[in-house]
Amino acid sequence: MAIATLDTWHELVQTRNAKGLRDLLADDVVFHSPVVHTPQTGKAVTTQYLAAAFHVFFNASFRYVREVVGPRDAVLEFQVEIDGITVNGVDMIRWNDEGHIVDFKVMIRPLKAINLIHQKMAAMLQANQ
Repeated sequence: MAIATLDTWHELVQTRNAKGLRDLLADDVVFHSPVVHTPQTGKAVTTQYLAAAFHVFFNASFRYVREVVGPRDAVLEFQVEIDGITVNGVDMIRWNDEGHIVDFKVMIRPLKAINLIHQKMAAMLQANQ
């Protein structure tokens, strides 16, 4: 049975339920971070990055402002304010026939926001090791 991928993703974001990623991500998922040069491959490392992002990004101001959706992929534009800086970005998500996410790419702007996210994500990932 296929997962309703975007509905599930939105529910995880709304409830900040990082544990739900286990059922949503494919085993061989690839994660593309805006601040890490190489793609990260595998469910464990992708879960680690996304769980950290749940803590850094998903505050009360986070919202998706636009979605472009295809049969097996979507681009979700978001906006959030963190430490007084407005962060604008996109989540580019692709899933397989079963609805499991196989590719997740995050892109962020402006440069001030990238620097802030780099600092906060590094701190969160180190704290979780």
